[in-house]
Amino acid sequence: MYSTHLTPLMFLERSAYVFRDKTAVVYKDKRFTYKEFCARVNRMASSLRDAGIEKGDRVSFICRNTPPLLEAHFGVPLAGASLVPINIRLSSREISYIVNHSGSKAFFVDTSFTDLITPIKEELSTVNIYINISKEGMHKKLPGPEYEEFLSEGSEEHIEIPVEDENEVITINYTSGTTGLPKGCMYTHRGAYLNAIGEALELGMNSDTVYLWTLPMFHCNGWCFTWGATSMGGTHICLDRVDPLEVYRLIERERVTHLCAAPVIYIILSEYMKRNKLRLSHKVRMAIAGAPPPPAVIMAMEELGGELIHLYGLTETYGPHTICEWKSEWNKLPIEERAKIKACQGVSYVGFETKVVDENMKEMPHDGKTIGEVVMRGNNVMKGYYKEPVRTEKVFVSGWFHSGDLAVVHPNGYIEIIDREKDIIISGGENIASVEVEKIIYEHPDVLEVAVFSTPDEKWGEAVKALITPKPGTSPTSEDIINFCRARMAHFKCPRVVEFGDIPKTFTGKMMKYILRDREWKGRKKKVG
Repeated sequence: MYSTHLTPLMFLERSAYVFRDKTAVVYKDKRFTYKEFCARVNRMASSLRDAGIEKGDRVSFICRNTPPLLEAHFGVPLAGASLVPINIRLSSREISYIVNHSGSKAFFVDTSFTDLITPIKEELSTVNIYINISKEGMHKKLPGPEYEEFLSEGSEEHIEIPVEDENEVITINYTSGTTGLPKGCMYTHRGAYLNAIGEALELGMNSDTVYLWTLPMFHCNGWCFTWGATSMGGTHICLDRVDPLEVYRLIERERVTHLCAAPVIYIILSEYMKRNKLRLSHKVRMAIAGAPPPPAVIMAMEELGGELIHLYGLTETYGPHTICEWKSEWNKLPIEERAKIKACQGVSYVGFETKVVDENMKEMPHDGKTIGEVVMRGNNVMKGYYKEPVRTEKVFVSGWFHSGDLAVVHPNGYIEIIDREKDIIISGGENIASVEVEKIIYEHPDVLEVAVFSTPDEKWGEAVKALITPKPGTSPTSEDIINFCRARMAHFKCPRVVEFGDIPKTFTGKMMKYILRDREWKGRKKKVG
């Protein structure tokens, strides 16, 4: 056969050849060309092999969005191993579970997290080498070499891509474990290649792309943009902490063209820019996903010069699977109408499939009203959960991956997520979508963030409760919010209880409603419907 196995490792090989002297990576005062980037990746792969890493092994990483983690997306699989990127916000217990469950032999640790790893070091039975990624001002380290020292021991000579089957596992991405222990989603070389190409295609990337890392690389491999931006010879701007001042400064200084983030990041950025009377000086394509974005959030960022692109997917689908594909005729609509359209999850990426079905796999009518479950299939659906065949079988039914997300399909064929199945509130027999209520509350001028969830109610079984973080300098009351909602939606959907405070979130910006819900229902049995 005159063909090769699909793998994103090919992207760096090509870009290092075509764009060898172009800036590939920027981090603080460091700048690497594509030639240097490729050499560092080869050194990592060479050093891992010399350290005893063999084909099929796993290598864990806990690290912020710095060059080592970007290099690992190429260096670890180039050594023949699978990368296991770990969420930096997890507890020591969860990290221990992931490292042991994956059977990782090597563990790269940003020294910012040494205190997390030290108490569990004796539990990590499969790890035989630690590499310290030194953080400025951090002096606590684990036994093992410094990252730069480790790289210096390797060779920058070209390494042949070791992929013998494109369905080999390139990374294992563990879910956040909100409903039990984390699950390891296996990504293949083929799936990563195709999803990365999809990102570059759908977001209009090219060799002039400057990509800012506001999205964690540990999250679905940065939605595969680690590979996608590289495929086009784009420039990666690494960012170890999302601070709105620094984000805005880098956008302007580096002429950033693309970035991705959860809604909460855009809320923080837009509030900072408004407060300081700032606007973007050039077009920036901003992908938004992670949670259904309220139209108010989209509108706020677009009024400041951003171009919001709504994506939707899960860890099980390598990140984004659908896009609210924009049509030029919509540009003539008022910004409020455009924002409502952009809040839809849209249609599948090129080459992938999505539909909304009932329990018998019958497709829902395209009426914008009838609710069903979102199911997907395509080369960007995970291979399965690592070492968990029963869990894998449970989510793959009738040849489709079942997401657990509830949605409607509009007459134009675009899907809109209504809620997670577990977040639906059943009050007096009526199903209430928490996302729908949140969208209304976000329209209130004093609301920065809101989470809507169920609370026990003696009469109705369940009632709607809202936890709100007000905008700085404002002081809305419960009565304000309830009256605001009652003027805009059916009264049975309106919150009966409103509280104010901080909303617990994952590092990727997803609201942890299960924590809020569990507090309300502690000691009481919640209906499942």
